[in-house]
Amino acid sequence: MNKAAIRTTCAYCGVGCGIAAQVAAAPLQAGVPGERAVTIQGDGQHPANHGRLCSKGTHLAETVALDGRLLSPMIGDQTVGWDAALDEVADRMRETIETHGPDAVAFYVSGQLLTEDYYVANKLMKGFIGSANIDTNSRLCMASAVAAHNRAFGEDIVPGSYSDLEEADLILLVGSNTAWCHPVIWQRMEAARAARGTKIVVIDPRRTETAEQADLHVALAPDGDVALFNALLAEMHARGLTDDAGLNVPHGFWAGLPCDPGVPADQFAALADLVAAHPRMVTLFSMGANQSSSGTDKGNAITNLHLAMGRINQPGAAPFSMTGQPNAMGGREVGGLANMLACHLGFSDGELRDVAGFWNTANICSGPGKKAVDMFRAIHDGSIKFLWVMATNPAASMPDVGFVREALARCPTVVVSEAIADTDTGRFAHIRLPAHAWGEKDGTVTNSERRISRQRTLFPAPGAAKADWWIMGQVAARMGWGDAFAYDRPAAIWREYAAMTALALRYGRRLDLTPYAEISDADYDAMAPFQWGGDYPLADGYSTPDGRARLVAVRAPMALAIDPAYPLRLNTGRYRDQWHTMTRTGYAPTLAQHRREALLEIHPDDAMLYGLDDGGLARVATANGASVFRVGVSDGQRRGDIFVPMHWTDVMAGGARANLLPAQRVDPVSGQPAFKNTPAKVEPVAPEWRGFLLLKEPAAPEGLLFWSRSRVKGGWLYELAGMGAVEVAGLLPAGERLEVADHVRGMRRIAVRGDDGALAGALFVTREGTLPARAWIAEQLGADGEATEWLAARPSTPAPDRGAIVCVCHGVGEKDIEEAICAGACSVAAIGEETRAGTNCGSCRPALARMLAKMMEAAE
Repeated sequence: MNKAAIRTTCAYCGVGCGIAAQVAAAPLQAGVPGERAVTIQGDGQHPANHGRLCSKGTHLAETVALDGRLLSPMIGDQTVGWDAALDEVADRMRETIETHGPDAVAFYVSGQLLTEDYYVANKLMKGFIGSANIDTNSRLCMASAVAAHNRAFGEDIVPGSYSDLEEADLILLVGSNTAWCHPVIWQRMEAARAARGTKIVVIDPRRTETAEQADLHVALAPDGDVALFNALLAEMHARGLTDDAGLNVPHGFWAGLPCDPGVPADQFAALADLVAAHPRMVTLFSMGANQSSSGTDKGNAITNLHLAMGRINQPGAAPFSMTGQPNAMGGREVGGLANMLACHLGFSDGELRDVAGFWNTANICSGPGKKAVDMFRAIHDGSIKFLWVMATNPAASMPDVGFVREALARCPTVVVSEAIADTDTGRFAHIRLPAHAWGEKDGTVTNSERRISRQRTLFPAPGAAKADWWIMGQVAARMGWGDAFAYDRPAAIWREYAAMTALALRYGRRLDLTPYAEISDADYDAMAPFQWGGDYPLADGYSTPDGRARLVAVRAPMALAIDPAYPLRLNTGRYRDQWHTMTRTGYAPTLAQHRREALLEIHPDDAMLYGLDDGGLARVATANGASVFRVGVSDGQRRGDIFVPMHWTDVMAGGARANLLPAQRVDPVSGQPAFKNTPAKVEPVAPEWRGFLLLKEPAAPEGLLFWSRSRVKGGWLYELAGMGAVEVAGLLPAGERLEVADHVRGMRRIAVRGDDGALAGALFVTREGTLPARAWIAEQLGADGEATEWLAARPSTPAPDRGAIVCVCHGVGEKDIEEAICAGACSVAAIGEETRAGTNCGSCRPALARMLAKMMEAAE
């Protein structure tokens, strides 16, 4: 690693990959926005990734520009100074508490916050405002795993490490498209398969890219996990492979297990034989399991299998919950969830008294607060009147966002701390506060294996942007609590948090950071990644009163009744190269190449039944709302199931709003919403015209049936569809207009040359014809060129057709891969040697394998 590189941690998922970042640009002067440049490489010394990065991490450099940033505090539409904004926040909060009590105030925070930010937010709300109404968007991704851990172990602890994946002989992936959502973890699994023949089983309703590469894909019905794992444990018990000695087992547990596994007998038998034959087994479960009205029971069904078979607390054996955000685990540790205090503490009289004493406060909350869905219900009904949202976008990411938006519109005070100027939630804010983004933040994060790493500052903060902990501390001072929040740097917050973990030890918890309670500023700055609890933190006992783990009796939920009005089952999830609501990845041209639009994925038989065409448009409707998506016909979908991605927002599209669709159903134990199994229906949408638009600056088209935008190198590419006349005037920028028309087919092609002679915009529309390819003309934005080429959307001398980009990391197209296969590349590794495809993050390797198999089959 270059000595000038700064070692930091990736901004994205819970893998927690280390990054070596080398800043090339001069620092900003006096806060004036300027160009930023940084070279991103994986940190070969970081134990989470050993130098590997996924496509999103690889292209972080494309997301550090200041496009779209919020750079000044705003009250309404007025730019103000920090004093005015902070005074307004404190005045409104004080008035709310004095008039309606502390429970009329709520914080909604995020796994994008650093641990130090999270700690200050939790302390301020629970310790000084006096309410536990602080919850986090991590409630949406892993709260059920937390609840399952607490029920089984007595504490929220992931009992294994990433190294177990390399020691395992069998890996079960439950509700996890690992190759797309945690690509670096997938690489470690592939390495284990190559080194020791590790078997990989995917348990998922969809045949995902990960499932395609598995040794066995068990395509269970949505929410069929509890039945499957109960039946599997019953089968292992019948084979004499279980031992409940040393476990706390409820009466009648074993008799209540046998059930229909819900999958074909041959699949179940194959799964049972693999489990029986491989004691070194890791079961990795993620959002597909957690985001369910039975998510906690799923986590315990998985954990029961491991506990009863002794497959825990040893190399290559663990139930393993993978988190979705970079600091979801750190938030859990410092009490970011409404149902816990900091340091894994609860709300017993003794714990409340000790926490109050540690924080030196008389205002400690009295019990748990409202979890995310209930919090927004309380905002909607008026009992919560002040909401502070930090580093998240609930108007796009919560279930039933139509209801959430109504709640935000009704709330007397909405404060949003955010790095981005225009977000769905920010549009409802009375006060917006500019916060640091990745590359400006300074603090710590905890990954899915309990490893704490530093995020370090790469760039000076632009404009008036401030750290979240500083913003909250300034508001606390204005509320009269300045002495308790007089932090001058993140290291001071870290020391206080580390010292507080002594309380965790007092109550029998395993979270222990007390050796770091007196760390110097210099040592904090130089802190290397470390894993609290070691590889197996529960090896010498559990955090239960008797020190024994608990088997938890769980039963399969009743299947949702089929409503003829909504005969399909809707699943939502992630795309490989996008992240959450796209406020970062949406600005990266390279990442946009993989999927430029949100696709409704549907089985071919269902597409035919409902009259949908591949590449056409369809409306998906549930009892909660409706949205329009591009159709993607896929035999990877189960018949009767459909899938849409969760990333698109009002800022990025006029349709494709996934989270309008799920209901507010939650897991009764964890409060986690059920995003994965919503009754739905589909119908075709037939626009009168279709088109695409290229613009240098972003815009929000109005009055269209459908629009969606994606980043290209020189600006933005819009896909459009509408009814009636095409209102050209409102879509194109000023400049010299060049136009050709084919009135027979209703085709128009318009290019606009700016004052500098470069292409400033272009519009291509048709009523009946075929639109040209977008790739070449999109590259011409901001460049000089010939009008005839622009209007043809291709160069006069055709460039080689490389096809759709498959490997984003190295820019390798379908045609490149096909040529390599035709030239003799007969394996994914050989394709990589020839083209470099799949040699970085590996998330495209399933696609390479699919192309290889298809071409080899065609050649036979």
